[in-house]
Amino acid sequence: MNISGNTIFIPGATSGIGLALAVELQARGNTVIVGGRRAELLERIAAEQPGIDTVQIDTTDAASIDSAAKEVLAKHPDLNVIVTMAGIMRIEDWHRPESFLASAEAVLTTNVLGPIRLIAAFIEHLQAQPDATIITVSSGLAFAPLKVTPSYNASKAAIHMLSESIRLQLADTTVKIVELEPPAVRTSLLPGQENSEFAMPLDEFVAEVVALLEAQPDAKEIQVERVKFLRYGEARGDYDQVVQTLNAADPHGK
Repeated sequence: MNISGNTIFIPGATSGIGLALAVELQARGNTVIVGGRRAELLERIAAEQPGIDTVQIDTTDAASIDSAAKEVLAKHPDLNVIVTMAGIMRIEDWHRPESFLASAEAVLTTNVLGPIRLIAAFIEHLQAQPDATIITVSSGLAFAPLKVTPSYNASKAAIHMLSESIRLQLADTTVKIVELEPPAVRTSLLPGQENSEFAMPLDEFVAEVVALLEAQPDAKEIQVERVKFLRYGEARGDYDQVVQTLNAADPHGK
């Protein structure tokens, strides 16, 4: 995708990576719409970030997605980029169903069904644009598992394969599929992660992502250097060592 001149909708961007990316993309000459569940956070963003539009959306609710999509497209008929940012991460213990079942259902609803429903809500509009992009958000943990977050790992592996698959199907359209693959980043995705020494500083991550988008407009995957340890363990032949290192180092890894 081009780094400027777009109209971009980022649901799940009231904090963390999503908000930081929204601010940077708006500064690069894009029209940006931020979506989130909490009205008070959206109001604060609108006050603190003039020029960024906001819309209330709950990506776990199909009706909310449909309503928000109609609102966004009515206000911004030139929308040509969506970033399926919304996601949750939960620590789970799979020894007993009461310790993981509800968590797993919530994670998969948010992290897998949410992006699928978002794409469904916008795909016909995007195909009518001369140049459009869907940015999906997986994780380094799609490629190497963190022991304490099984459902999150699985959800991000699903997003990776979904991205690969729909890229093939949409090759005959104007819609590009770009997969963003974060490493651990200093956000509140897990308790304490925003202060984790193992996680990448948020501003450094977003700066590198935007630089990669600018330098590689035809990229299929956006990978900062720090995620490649996880992303390519199997290809390098050191997958078992990657998994061991990951799980020995950081209980808050993304």
